[in-house]
Amino acid sequence: EQTYSMVKTGAPTVTVTNLKPATRYVFQIRAASPGPSWEAQSFNPSIEVQTLGEAASGSRDQSPAVVITVVTISALLVLGSVMSVLAIWRRPCSYGKGGGDAHDEEELYFHFKVPTRRTFLDPQSCGDPLQAVHLFAKELDAKSVTLERSLGAGRFGELCCGCLQLPGRQELPVAVHTLRDSASDSQRLGFLAEALTLGQFDHSHIVRLEGVVTRGSTLMIVTEYMSHGALDGFLRRHEGQLVAGQLMGLLPGLASAMKYLSEMGYVHRGLAARRVLVSSDLVCKISGFGRGPRDRSEAVYTTMGGRSPALWAAPETLQFGHFSSASDVWSFGIIMWEVMAFGERPYWDMSGQDVIKAVEDGFRLPPPRNCPNPLHRLMLDCWQKDPGLPPRY
Repeated sequence: EQTYSMVKTGAPTVTVTNLKPATRYVFQIRAASPGPSWEAQSFNPSIEVQTLGEAASGSRDQSPAVVITVVTISALLVLGSVMSVLAIWRRPCSYGKGGGDAHDEEELYFHFKVPTRRTFLDPQSCGDPLQAVHLFAKELDAKSVTLERSLGAGRFGELCCGCLQLPGRQELPVAVHTLRDSASDSQRLGFLAEALTLGQFDHSHIVRLEGVVTRGSTLMIVTEYMSHGALDGFLRRHEGQLVAGQLMGLLPGLASAMKYLSEMGYVHRGLAARRVLVSSDLVCKISGFGRGPRDRSEAVYTTMGGRSPALWAAPETLQFGHFSSASDVWSFGIIMWEVMAFGERPYWDMSGQDVIKAVEDGFRLPPPRNCPNPLHRLMLDCWQKDPGLPPRY
């Protein structure tokens, strides 16, 4: 007779207790972070352990050795994984089991160590984004989501304000991103990639994903509702109402979030104040994760004014289309300038091409009014031409 159980966890350890005596256990671990062909990947090579028979159940001499071996092997096997799936097979042995009951169970402890550092999973490496998204996002019943009013056009469809009502929980205001009915296959994949990206993040200054609706007639991404909207608009509406200290207080949380993303290996590529949202309690959170790591849509900087990506882009991005954590640092420096300037447009009325030339010639934004000199020096550090020199978050 064989039985098995499976555990999915993001915790750094898994503890298996109350093992039966005289029983062979087979442990297998598989990373739940999908890779290029993750559907076809199998569990790692089996790790077999044998519990003692009842006659020797009082002895624990072998337990520490088994624990050390299992910890070492499993840690190597799941190195770099975001989550792990642990399959536990139980095979009763043909000897020594007798008629023991529950109080005779041998309490052995096996610890499976899983690295705590997360690594960002590129959605484009997933064979089936629809299946992959459910590893990181909760599937919501479409009936639990109520759309109340439109907030405008989103990248793939409409952005609405609504409510999420889950059983046993208080009604929650949410933002709902919908996929338009006429969306192409590539737009559908991009929509799922946005959900898959956001679902991997867990930080107090990154917009929280509440869940997705993929089984209804309309695909939805449901996130927490940020009542004050984009940071640049919030700052313009409150110009003169906030002192320098309050403005500076908005920045540490964003820096913490960017450090978190950088450590995960994620490059935002589109960081700007308009992609930072402000909650009802004035907490700033980073959003705008719809552009995949290989999406070159914003690497073209020929524009007639407006919100040109060139205003936030690092020189190496402008010249070579190269994005990195260092180019995100440059963009973060522009965000600091926007905050202290109450949402003023960077480089004022200069066109994107003029900005590209000015930055290449060494021009850097001057300090906004009432901006402390140390903060402006930090901005200048972020805007160094050499991508190897910018400060860390």
